[in-house]
Amino acid sequence: MLLSGDEAVALAAFNAGVRLGTGYPGTPSTEILEAFARLGGAARWAPNEKVALEVGLGASFGGARALVTMKHVGVNVAADVLFTATYTGVDGGLVLVSADDPGMASSQNEQDNRHYARAAGAIMLEPADAQQSYDFTGAAFEISERFHLPVILRMTTRVCHSKSIVTQRPLPPPSAAPAFRRDVPGRVMIPAHARPAHRRLRERLARAAGYAEDCPQTLVERRGKALGIVTSGVCALHAREAAPEASLMQLGFSHPLPMRAIREFVASVDRCVVVEEGDPILVAELRAEGLKVEGKAERFRFGELNVERVRRILSGDDSPEPETPSGKPPMLCEGCSHRPVFEALSRLDCIVSGDIGCYTLGVLPPFSAIDSCVCMGASIGVGLGLRHVLPPGEARRVVSVIGDSTFMHSGLTGLAEMVYNPPPGGHVLLILDNGTTAMTGQQEHPGTGRDLSHRVAKRIVPEEVARAMGIANVTTIDPMADEAALERAIASALASGELCVIVARRACILAAPKIRIYERAAAASAMAKMAETAK
Repeated sequence: MLLSGDEAVALAAFNAGVRLGTGYPGTPSTEILEAFARLGGAARWAPNEKVALEVGLGASFGGARALVTMKHVGVNVAADVLFTATYTGVDGGLVLVSADDPGMASSQNEQDNRHYARAAGAIMLEPADAQQSYDFTGAAFEISERFHLPVILRMTTRVCHSKSIVTQRPLPPPSAAPAFRRDVPGRVMIPAHARPAHRRLRERLARAAGYAEDCPQTLVERRGKALGIVTSGVCALHAREAAPEASLMQLGFSHPLPMRAIREFVASVDRCVVVEEGDPILVAELRAEGLKVEGKAERFRFGELNVERVRRILSGDDSPEPETPSGKPPMLCEGCSHRPVFEALSRLDCIVSGDIGCYTLGVLPPFSAIDSCVCMGASIGVGLGLRHVLPPGEARRVVSVIGDSTFMHSGLTGLAEMVYNPPPGGHVLLILDNGTTAMTGQQEHPGTGRDLSHRVAKRIVPEEVARAMGIANVTTIDPMADEAALERAIASALASGELCVIVARRACILAAPKIRIYERAAAASAMAKMAETAK
């Protein structure tokens, strides 16, 4: 079949008997769970990545295989779980997909999540294309169960979204049916249990390193002796095209490293170059082992690598690279309900603490109406910090703007902070509720009333949450119905000196037709159930 890397991961998870897939939508990982659901897998969107990994770990404690997906910055949110999950270990195979985004096609930073495997003590596999995405995913579950450790499957944008031919091969099945095994010393991480757990972790990693030496994910192509390339991920394909005559070692099992095999490979060639996308992690580790290897110039640390850039690395060409032609800047859709909000904020000369979502585009002309954007949920905390320290005249201009999905992801704790530690002059939180997770492709979240497959689910209403948490001044408004009323509502909240929440609710213009279809289907289903009950 012709599959993207994301689709190949989903197919492998389904064929490997995964009982539960969970995660949070984030480009470039989003399509994995959607494809898994279409295949018939049990898939769901969690409120955020931390919760997703906790649910996946619980499934693993129950002896089931679980797949947890997120983009690279999502692992920051899930890290609290990850760093202790390597101590508790796993029963059922637990695979965490980290979809990194070199070049920041759709992200706020360019972090290299290979660091997480080393810091947390997790096993890491790195596929180069869709076929390896399928094969490595299947292997990852078996490896996770073999060493009782979570496995991070590190993908990148290019691997996630590029398509190639995939042949379905038999994958290792689960070793047993789900069942709970009580293990208090192994799973309750009080200090007395965590100290021996850390030692067990290091022992498991040492055994995994031995396995990596000859495993199917450590791939060596012997060709010429003059040049050898050590690499991982999609860079293996770039390197093969850039230097077809070179011997190549692809570290598909990239943590812990198979050092004996690497030593043998380096010794077998006259010159060895490490080609890696992102941070110089491999080259630093190999040099620390005393191996004579070359790395890349600092300029190649930034952005994606490609065949031409790999050629430049191999030739030692550090001259300035051609400027990338600038494309059309992104913009809010015509008819988007966020437009009148940012127009009002701009006219009112607000200081706007923004958040992650398509509404972040309010920073661009013609609105130029966002002053900060850091991470999911940061709009509330950053806005509160500004309110606490600015002179009263400036503080009264501060507004926090957050989307509905982001509010469910990380805004609830910020709202608690707003109530618990209110600034002297109050604060204004503006929740832009367009009924979907728009930026990543119109996925559902706990505030839409629908699950991953768009079936009816319990809906969490932000106004009810705000009132329940102690905020009396809560307003709901349709930003497209009366723009003057919207501006008056914001101005009134700014002048009140109180804690205020304004929910600007209007369905995303792109998602609205689909939402109507989902609602009609839900109504028809409800009517059918009523008729059946009446019978």
